Amino acid sequence: MDLALDGAKVLVTGGAAGIGRAIVDAFIAEGATVAACDIDDDALKTLPSGVFNRHVDVAEADALSKFVKDAIQHLGGLDCLINNAGIAGPTAGIGDIDLADWEQTLAICLTSQFVTISQALDALRRSKNPSIVNLSSVSGRVGFPCRTPYAAAKWGVVGLTKSLAIELGPDKIRVNAIMPGLVAGDRQRRVMEARAQSRGLSFDEVEAEAFSLTSVTEYVTPQQIADQVLFIASERGRTISGQAISICGDTRALA
Repeated sequence: MDLALDGAKVLVTGGAAGIGRAIVDAFIAEGATVAACDIDDDALKTLPSGVFNRHVDVAEADALSKFVKDAIQHLGGLDCLINNAGIAGPTAGIGDIDLADWEQTLAICLTSQFVTISQALDALRRSKNPSIVNLSSVSGRVGFPCRTPYAAAKWGVVGLTKSLAIELGPDKIRVNAIMPGLVAGDRQRRVMEARAQSRGLSFDEVEAEAFSLTSVTEYVTPQQIADQVLFIASERGRTISGQAISICGDTRALA
């Protein structure tokens, strides 16, 4: 399927590893020009030479704003903004979560998306195929006990997405959210390990419990998420907006 993304100008936050890297590689394979930021310097060094990249902590609004402006200047415009950067946040009961951890999780998982969007709007309005894709999570649909900062941020991403889809519709800017479920990779393993430790269970027990709450009992791959992002960013997705699209194997709950 030709998605006609050759020459598209794309910005991805958290783009050096995991889901973000899969998205970067997928756009490059389609002929797009990509800019990416991350805090993982080693991973940044592995990006293809044509990717404009910077070390940026997305919780630092000034640094993030500067990166977006510099990236748009380097790309010569912007067609698609992918807000992927995020952290897992603390695993603990609400009474044991520090305010600083709460604020950091929201700053990275939610506020950073506000910052990038506000800085990218003018460039997106000049695009012939403008879109924004925000990474949420299935926890932004079903909730996640003992992971309240993360879940609250991801619910916020859905609210941001749906509101902006309405607000930016007159500008022909599409805004959608992706809600991954259990994604294969080191980050998911660390989350499960933390939950196992907090509950006095083994990793295998926590993993089995998680998959007991899904219809498709296998991990989602970063590539599957990237494939969905490509489609809704292409002209073929021109009437898809305001959607929170689950890629989760029909996850019914998170334990």
